Amino acid sequence: MPATREEIAAFIAREFPQTKCTVLEAGNAGATIAHEVGPAELRPGGTVSGPVLMATADVALYVAILGEIGIVPLTVTTSLNINFLRKPAAGARVIGICKLIKLGRSLAVGEVSLYSEGQSDVVAHAVGTYSIPPQAA
Repeated sequence: MPATREEIAAFIAREFPQTKCTVLEAGNAGATIAHEVGPAELRPGGTVSGPVLMATADVALYVAILGEIGIVPLTVTTSLNINFLRKPAAGARVIGICKLIKLGRSLAVGEVSLYSEGQSDVVAHAVGTYSIPPQAA
């Protein structure tokens, strides 16, 4: 049974208190996430660090999947490939927009476009696969 944006946001806040990601949208085989970027997450030269972009993509994929299958905590990342395309703006939130490409019984594949808030150019693009654990009948 699909989970709502509110249910997913509460689950993420409870189970992943370290995340700085906010669930903006979930459902319709997709999700939108925002990550607040602080000074500790900038690399020399004032660009957002790669791990921040990767974490945002990973959370966006997770949220999109949970929005379709419900809260299944042991749904886990099996692969994540990211291409860094341009320098993100240092003072802006990172926005991750995910679209699921395939949702099967045991695997889900999705792509995430990452943006600096307020800008139209993609700063990074990720494709990831998640393993979905078998559900009790």
